Amino acid sequence: MESIRPQRLQPGIGFGAGSTGTLRSSLRPGVTVPTAPPQPPSACLSASSGPPPPPPPLQLHSLGVGVMGNAGMGTAGMAGLGLCNPGNPTVLREAVEAVVRSFAKHTQGYGRVNVVEALQEFWQMKQSRGADLRNGALVVYEMVPSNNPPYVCYVSLPGGSCFGSFQFCPTKAEARRSAAKIALMNSVFNEHPSRRITDEFIEKSVSEALASFNGNREEADNPSTGIGAFRFMLESNKGKSMLEFQELMTVFQLLHWNGSLKAMRERQCSRQEVLAHYSHRALDDDMRTQMAADWVNREQGVAGTISRELAATERELEQARMAGRELRFHKEKKDILMLAVGQLGNANAATLPSSC
Repeated sequence: MESIRPQRLQPGIGFGAGSTGTLRSSLRPGVTVPTAPPQPPSACLSASSGPPPPPPPLQLHSLGVGVMGNAGMGTAGMAGLGLCNPGNPTVLREAVEAVVRSFAKHTQGYGRVNVVEALQEFWQMKQSRGADLRNGALVVYEMVPSNNPPYVCYVSLPGGSCFGSFQFCPTKAEARRSAAKIALMNSVFNEHPSRRITDEFIEKSVSEALASFNGNREEADNPSTGIGAFRFMLESNKGKSMLEFQELMTVFQLLHWNGSLKAMRERQCSRQEVLAHYSHRALDDDMRTQMAADWVNREQGVAGTISRELAATERELEQARMAGRELRFHKEKKDILMLAVGQLGNANAATLPSSC
């Protein structure tokens, strides 16, 4: 029987923090000014928190696979958190199958591997070996409602990373297997030592960031600058893997996309305060609800704002899914916008006159 993720987003209220108050109230993702149009998510931390990460040392060009992908952090950034993106879907499919065969060879012999079971066992093994999985080792699948093929399935890993079926899937079972394959591939690659944030990795990344943005070494040592904040983030996550760092960056990507980072800067919140606060803040329903409320405000100011953003988000999600990329940023954007649609519907219903 298929395990389908229950609907986690429920319409709520909450329209952000006020323009004044304590640091805690200022560091809420809500944006109180609804009239400004949303900014495109072209570079996650933008000028408020520094440049996104440059490419890491490991590049598996021989596979030609982007298994951790970019998601709105800019072309110079999140591509560095993954491998090279495939130019040919056949290359991606062959690479995934190669990893699955290799995984089967080293775990269950040379026979056919059940990728759904293998993915679950992989994360249970990580938990048994001491991995810090706050919500347990359960891998969660979510089918996109459809009565006809192709079917689409998303899979969320214990840390929050999300992947989707990347092939044409004539059945729901095949969609689930396809999602499990790409997630297993990412999970296996993520264990490689070169996918860890080390002192060497930090120095190389900061040096490349300085070169890309024409910065100087003094900027890297000053946490009040963009590159200094970037270094602070890397050093704060030393020892973590690329998937773990991607999970953290998703929060900042969403804050940038929602306009919250700009609002916090206008409230005189420093980069260090924002980074320190949200580096330990999990993405939860309260944060999603506040962001959704901001989109409701924008929609009430400019009709059609949500529908246009939702259409663009769905295109991005589809393109990233078919390319085998990590999807959480796109998926969270869509969930937040759908939550905003629900909030807007409830607000309109509350203002309608009751019928006799």
